[in-house]
This record gives sequence, structure tokens and C-alpha cells, in this order.
Amino acid sequence: MKTLEEQLQAAGLTVFGCCERLSVAGADLLQTSPLLQDMTPAEADILGASMLLVRAEPGQVLIREGEAGDWMLLLLKGTVDVTKRLEPRDGATPADPKTEVASSRVAVIQRGASVGEMSMLDNEPRYASCTAIEAVEAGVLGRHEIALLIRDHPGVGAKLLVKITQLMAQRLRNTSNQLVRLLQKK
Repeated sequence: MKTLEEQLQAAGLTVFGCCERLSVAGADLLQTSPLLQDMTPAEADILGASMLLVRAEPGQVLIREGEAGDWMLLLLKGTVDVTKRLEPRDGATPADPKTEVASSRVAVIQRGASVGEMSMLDNEPRYASCTAIEAVEAGVLGRHEIALLIRDHPGVGAKLLVKITQLMAQRLRNTSNQLVRLLQKK
């Protein structure tokens, strides 16, 4: 089994150490990041010590749709485009398998947002791709690191899991609302 650092390198990302002192990664990060909002500076630093720091240049893919990955990202700097491949209509397939498949923008995320939680938790292939729009710095947290966090700092681990669950519930609620609006238009 590959280490988190090996997985990130295989994904084309360079690791620059860990995110120690996450509490000082910008005065507003603890207030604006949904993942960190309920954490004290000390708790954020404990979490940061469990995370690896990666950087990506504009156009670089951070997460690739369909690939395996048991880690998530917390965006510390920059902007990321989240896109989903569009399936051909009516079972049609592209004539040339090398043809680039169209994609749709799901979201544009900025500092403080997190992505990749679903695959990290359920070990299923990535739902969407995440590409740096501008230079990005992100903290990476793996499933194994969360297990260690729960073992060594149960209070921080519990807060983190509650926050991830809340974020995923909110995304599901938003998606359900969008689906209802689309169905009402028909």
C-alpha cells in the first residue's frame, strides 16, 4: 500500500512538508473555512500537523475524475475549477476514443474550501476533476491520517468527522434542491 506522499507524487503533486501552524495560515482561515470554523487555533494546529502541504501551478490537475484516492484537500491559497465529464446522450459514444470528452463546471472553489471527502471516506473513484485556475497551496489529509488523529487526538478527530459529515450533507441538500428545480422546469 502506498503512503500518502507516494499517492500524491503519483498524482503529479509535489509535497512541501506538512501544514503545521495551520492557525496562522491567514488570519481569516479559521473563520472562513467551513472545515475549520468550530476549531480552536490549537485544534487547527493539531489537524495541520496531520496534513501534507502540496502546491499546484495553473492548469495542473489536483484530483482526476475516475481515479482512486483516499485523501481530501483543504484549499489554503488559490482557486480551483471542479468539473464533471458529460456522458454522451442516448448511449452514443465518441467515434474516436482519443477524442476529449466534454465536461461541465460543477463549482469554482477558493481558499478555505475542501474537496475529495467522498472518495476519502468510501474509497470509490473520484466523482469530479479539480484543476488549479491559479497557483494553489492545499493541505492534504488521508484516511490513515484521520485514523491516527482519532487515536491520538479524539476530540479533534471527532470535530473533523462531524464537520465533514455536515459539509457532505449540505452538498447533498444543494444537489437535491437543484434536481427538484430542474424537474419542475420539465
